[in-house]
Amino acid sequence: MHAPDRAALAALQWYAAAVLLVSGCAAPGFLTPATDLEFEVDGRIAVRYHDDAGTGNVAWRHWAHGDEMLLTSPLGQGLARIVRSEGEIVLTMQDGKQFRSTDAEGITEQVLGFRLPLAGLADWIRARPSPAPSPAVQRRDAHGRLAELQQSGWTVEYQEYVGERPARMRLSYPGVELRLAIASWK
Repeated sequence: MHAPDRAALAALQWYAAAVLLVSGCAAPGFLTPATDLEFEVDGRIAVRYHDDAGTGNVAWRHWAHGDEMLLTSPLGQGLARIVRSEGEIVLTMQDGKQFRSTDAEGITEQVLGFRLPLAGLADWIRARPSPAPSPAVQRRDAHGRLAELQQSGWTVEYQEYVGERPARMRLSYPGVELRLAIASWK
């Protein structure tokens, strides 16, 4: 091979590597339409499960009878999609493998390695107790906003508000700690 062909080959290899890198890091989009939403949030999540820890991004759409949550790496690469609809949870991993269950916390612990409290989270993120069968213990701050909530074995600490909406939360359960920083509410 002479020099121009090597340069062209090197350029082609660089381009192919760049395309693979960008496509591998592409953030997944929502599958469900944004109609009749109760809320949509984007933010960062930090998870500690016993001795393991990690961070990432979360994008979440919530309807009265369903959810779609996207978990991505700090660089935006898709890690998992969780869809709740009519009592069934479908968790799809980055490789396309799907897990189905009616137990949200059990399936997230089995597949992701940590419990994600989907049953109460849609209410807790809006700074209110869930109508779950377990009673809630609440503590309010000097402004009358929810400062701490204990329900279904979880403790939710509201660390910061923007207006009336929580912006930073810490959720804990024996062996699990989730920290959520909400960048935007829609």
